[in-house]
Amino acid sequence: MPQLNPSPWFAILVFSWLVFAIIVPPKVLAHNFPNEPTSQSTEKPLTEPWSWPWQ
Repeated sequence: MPQLNPSPWFAILVFSWLVFAIIVPPKVLAHNFPNEPTSQSTEKPLTEPWSWPWQ
């Protein structure tokens, strides 16, 4: 039963985790967003209550 031989599968497991833990995060974190969010003003807009015609 070759699937019980851990030597090739353990190496594949270790190398894949090394790739996911060392190589992938810096590449993902290097991406930047094309539209940076702008800070909104702290002033609240002046709103008027609606005048409902049926009340």
